[in-house]
Amino acid sequence: MKVWKYGDNINTDMLFPGKYTYTCSTAEEIKPHLLEDLDPSFSKNVVKGDIIFAGKNFGCGSSREQPVVGLKAVGIKVVVAESFARIFYRSAINQGLILIECPDAVKTYSEGDDINLDVDNGKIVVGGKTFSFPKLPKEILAIRDAGGLIEYTRSKLKEKR
Repeated sequence: MKVWKYGDNINTDMLFPGKYTYTCSTAEEIKPHLLEDLDPSFSKNVVKGDIIFAGKNFGCGSSREQPVVGLKAVGIKVVVAESFARIFYRSAINQGLILIECPDAVKTYSEGDDINLDVDNGKIVVGGKTFSFPKLPKEILAIRDAGGLIEYTRSKLKEKR
């Protein structure tokens, strides 16, 4: 697992350039363009289970699904940031991508630090220091476990039949 660390105000155009909005719609089309203007090495080197650490207001900018769809498709396990743009936060829930606000963990992290993350219990260990964050609601964890809101909703509809 690798940690990719970025600063404040990483907007949706930095995550997925707007020039591809109407030409890339599938996860496979989106993946090669993730963070290409911010970090050209990202899409070539990211692996399933990697984590992103970021500063304040991660995901600000326009409302588009491609950044979240792409991050989930390349296997990003979780994004830990000081704060998130609300519309990005909601899009992440819809796709089953876990976002955690834990400013102290982000500020403490240095490249190479070991990370141990326990999403279900609200704990993250960074370089031997333990930080707590509010436990995510069971509904958000259920959406994650189902693979996103659409699959979660489908499973709920099947239960009612």
